[in-house]
Amino acid sequence: MKRDDELLRALLIEFESQEDWLILVTKALNVSSEERRKQYHINLLCDAGFMRQVSDSGYRLTNQGHDYLEAVRSESVWTRTKAAVAETGGSATLDIVKQLAVGFLKKSITEKTGIEL
Repeated sequence: MKRDDELLRALLIEFESQEDWLILVTKALNVSSEERRKQYHINLLCDAGFMRQVSDSGYRLTNQGHDYLEAVRSESVWTRTKAAVAETGGSATLDIVKQLAVGFLKKSITEKTGIEL
């Protein structure tokens, strides 16, 4: 299964918007293909250190996950990040995606405040 950076971002936004810190994920073999895709991407978020499994079906966002989300939250930063990846061949590691997003976020803050970051 191919990693979907849009889905990773959407999942983080969805999980952060919940009232509780505990994210419950149903694990079963007989779920829809879309639910299996979501489960796979949650595993990728754990692999990246953006989420941590705290029980059999419970997860939480990590501080690193919140930082990544802050970097990719802005639609304009996210659009610029995706465009930069596309211009360089259309693929990049998650770490490079994060570095690009942080770079665009820093540039945006510098432009608005005049403070070089």
